[in-house]
Amino acid sequence: MKTLEKYFQIPDGRLFNLLRIEKFIHINSKYGFIFLLILVGGALKAQEIKTPAKPRMEDTATLQNLVIKAFAYNTKWKNIPAAVAVLNEKDLQRLGNNSLVPAFNTVPGVRMEERSPGSYRLSVRGSLLRSPFGIRNVKAYWNNIPLTDAGGNTYLNLIDVNQVCTIEIAKGPAASLYGANTGGAVLITSAMPDNLQPENSFKAGISGGSFGLFKEYINWQYQKGNFKSSLQQSHMQSDGYRQQSALRRDVLQWTGSLQLNEKEQLSALAFYTDLHYETPGAITKAQMDSLPTLARQPSSTLPGAVQQKTGVYNKTVFGAINLVSAFSSHFDNTTSLLLNHTNFKNPFITNFEMRDELNYGGRTVFDWHKNSGDIDFHFQNGLEWLQNHSKINVFGNKAGVADTVQYKDDLYATQYFIFSQFVATIKNKWVLQAGVSANRQQLKYARLSTITAAVYQQQETKFLLAPRLSILYKVQPEFSMYALVSKGFSPPTLSEIRPSTGSFYNLQPEYGWNFEAGFKGSLLKGQLQFDINAYSFDLQQAIVRKTDSTGADYFTNAGGTKQRGIEFWIKGNLINNSNGVIRKLVLAHNFSYQPYTFNQYILGSKDFSGNDVTGVPKNINVTTLDLDTRWNIYTHISFNATSTIPLTDANDVYAKAYQLLQIKAGYILPLKKMTVDFFAGVDNALNQVYSLGNDINGFGGRYYNPAPKRNYFVGVDIRF
Repeated sequence: MKTLEKYFQIPDGRLFNLLRIEKFIHINSKYGFIFLLILVGGALKAQEIKTPAKPRMEDTATLQNLVIKAFAYNTKWKNIPAAVAVLNEKDLQRLGNNSLVPAFNTVPGVRMEERSPGSYRLSVRGSLLRSPFGIRNVKAYWNNIPLTDAGGNTYLNLIDVNQVCTIEIAKGPAASLYGANTGGAVLITSAMPDNLQPENSFKAGISGGSFGLFKEYINWQYQKGNFKSSLQQSHMQSDGYRQQSALRRDVLQWTGSLQLNEKEQLSALAFYTDLHYETPGAITKAQMDSLPTLARQPSSTLPGAVQQKTGVYNKTVFGAINLVSAFSSHFDNTTSLLLNHTNFKNPFITNFEMRDELNYGGRTVFDWHKNSGDIDFHFQNGLEWLQNHSKINVFGNKAGVADTVQYKDDLYATQYFIFSQFVATIKNKWVLQAGVSANRQQLKYARLSTITAAVYQQQETKFLLAPRLSILYKVQPEFSMYALVSKGFSPPTLSEIRPSTGSFYNLQPEYGWNFEAGFKGSLLKGQLQFDINAYSFDLQQAIVRKTDSTGADYFTNAGGTKQRGIEFWIKGNLINNSNGVIRKLVLAHNFSYQPYTFNQYILGSKDFSGNDVTGVPKNINVTTLDLDTRWNIYTHISFNATSTIPLTDANDVYAKAYQLLQIKAGYILPLKKMTVDFFAGVDNALNQVYSLGNDINGFGGRYYNPAPKRNYFVGVDIRF
């Protein structure tokens, strides 16, 4: 043990305890976070770190020093009176660069699903009641530019992981600054060259794996004078694990910025994505247990997914500019303008939908700020306006070919809100924030295939006020406590007012109040970081997803939900020694407790009040371990233990609990002018049969979209 003490910098006997307790955490995941807290505290208390390790390139943006942009605070993570999680470049790629799912699922309170490759669904502190595909109840921004359109859709699957530098996830209603949402906001930032890089720098990579997985990308970053640019191309394809689950995605993306003068900076974002993924559809429990690779099978009345060549085709071109102007030392403005077009095709079991979507809009924020001795304050006011025009033509589907016209619809959606926010930091001890937004949505639509002249119907909401009040107190410089109350709302999206059934539905916005308290910070000179919070959110007029006998989606307002929860995240740098065999050992654990229930949920003669909310696991435990060695060999491990998931509103069917083990290991070869990273990994190492995305309330017992069983990947990344 003396040898171990020398190499690992852990006192005699503690290595055995670490391994034994970590095993206990995995076996008893419900209480794992408690034991992890004891473990990390004991280990760090016993060791003295004399020489900090030199970080790798992707480790430079640590949580301790990273400036957080959520709620326009532009301050350190521990100073924000809200639950905000941060995923940096290393977090996003620690288990490979093919999907955002593994990274998002390491955040407590967040669940990302992938029913088939490329088919994302995201929930932040909420349910998946409303998500046939895509994102609901969450607002997304990319480089301060709205990514969510006026119709409520967010095509997060258009983004390649390598395009992203950081993602901030603000959990809980954030309508005071970000408009229509009840779950929160996702803020994405692109990677740009920094001042330490040469004039020209390149990143490239190639990888492959099971089920025909292949990916390549190349990124060129350039900077000279006041100009910075990042240009990336990527291609990804996969045959898929199941029948009818292939994927192909091609992305070309450019980000640039130009410092016009001392007071103005202009930046731009543009990308084109050509995405196609097949949709195998859900299957029954018996089918999943016997042959999980099956797609939805034909019935006596309907063909199956393979016969109908079901899938999604999405071609999107997106462009936006952003101007930051400093009018004086105390007054500035940030304004963004965007324009994008989507050509969307969706051959389904019963029809073939074609959508032509045009989106445009803008956002402007005026910020007046001043530091007057003991008080630093910001007063922000702004407006966001988004417009969507969708032409939707639906045909019959004859083996993947559009057949006779069923109907043609013309839809307009307008969503806008004005907001005001005041933030004050008092004596570097107290942070007070108060904000409010006034929101409105207008919809106009007509069925052109049944009339000779367009007669448009209209739906609109009244101005909905969404206030937010929060307070934070720094108990110590590195330890804070906070509390907040906020109101959020989420109007129905176009996909819900006019779902795949082809009918129009008059739905009311969801809304609710959130009460929350927590504490966060770091101990032991930043080596131990933590964030613990509890919240209570009551959702009214919940929009619930249903399916008809054909498997088509439709939605209805049905009562509400009681969403009480606890989130726990802790991360410990157990070893940080540039001279040891183990140079870095980081152990983290997050825990989500979500005992959500329906409230006054009655459909016809059925009363589901008090039942568990469909699609939400009560417990999620995720443990991660990152190891770097003297020989430039590294290992990343994630273990996800998810509890049973109710699949029906009646709670008579549950998806069984599963344990997902993912591992990536690699070797970094430093050369004179480049760095080469060789890596390999395994997903679902325990070979579990589970569904990473269920069809809740599925008709005919078709609830399950089986995820791949044990599979592998290898690759190489180059920086030069």
